[in-house]
Amino acid sequence: MVKETGNINRSLFTLGKVISGLSDKKNKQPHIPYRDSKLTMLLMDSLGGTSKTLMIACISPAHVYMEETLSTLNYATRTMNIKNKPVV
Repeated sequence: MVKETGNINRSLFTLGKVISGLSDKKNKQPHIPYRDSKLTMLLMDSLGGTSKTLMIACISPAHVYMEETLSTLNYATRTMNIKNKPVV
């Protein structure tokens, strides 16, 4: 159970690095670490490719979940800055 939790956290961390790399407008040729986890390898076409992508952020209005809600909204905001060129 602990090993699986560690792998999930590592994949989510890598997903955050990929989203940061794709949404950073200052770097013209940044290294995007798609190969660092299975999750980012599966999402490679959706994140920086030629498909349309939708992200749904689940947040809570409860005060006890404020930190998680702000973190989720920051994550979603960085994701909104990714520009794909969908091909039909």
